[in-house]
Amino acid sequence: MDKLLDGIINFKKKDFLAHSELFNKLKDTQKPHTLFITCSDSRIDPNMITGSLPGELFIIRNVANIIPPNRETTDYVSTTSAVEYAVQVLGVENIIVCGHSNCGGCAASLYSMNLINELPHTSKWLELLDNVKNKIMKSNKKEAWEWMLEQANVVEQMNNLLTYPFIADRVADNRLSIEGWYYIIETGEVYIFDKKTKTFMLFN
Repeated sequence: MDKLLDGIINFKKKDFLAHSELFNKLKDTQKPHTLFITCSDSRIDPNMITGSLPGELFIIRNVANIIPPNRETTDYVSTTSAVEYAVQVLGVENIIVCGHSNCGGCAASLYSMNLINELPHTSKWLELLDNVKNKIMKSNKKEAWEWMLEQANVVEQMNNLLTYPFIADRVADNRLSIEGWYYIIETGEVYIFDKKTKTFMLFN
């Protein structure tokens, strides 16, 4: 805790002062250009990865960067309401779904059969991965299941976003773009999903 409290002091003395004019502009409103959806994993820092400043990214974080498909339900409204707000109220121009290597949520979905007894809420959430997980587990390349699921999950969530009419309409009118990224923790590399080739390509 002491480290965090020291961080508050350092932020006020350094970063806040360096961007005091920006923070003053942001005091009454925000106009982010991008909705950035990623995992809750502590190793992922959207602002650091993209070099963005406060006010640029509207960020949704949850286990395994999941966006529930649109349907008549009261489940998962924390995530779906944030998507709704970012698109319909803030008018973001881009949505990025960013998965990552060594994702604990994806690994738990594949291998933790007793998760429902130990972590019932996590188990319920990870049921949303069942569709893409079942496709991956048909592959005989068991040693590659994890990274296959991590990448396929990004594409699945991009497709789930399009089940929301207010998103699909904006994409069709070229008012909104949806991109998929896959971040490698140990190298800092980002692979971007190519919609033509249906593969992730290294961005450099």
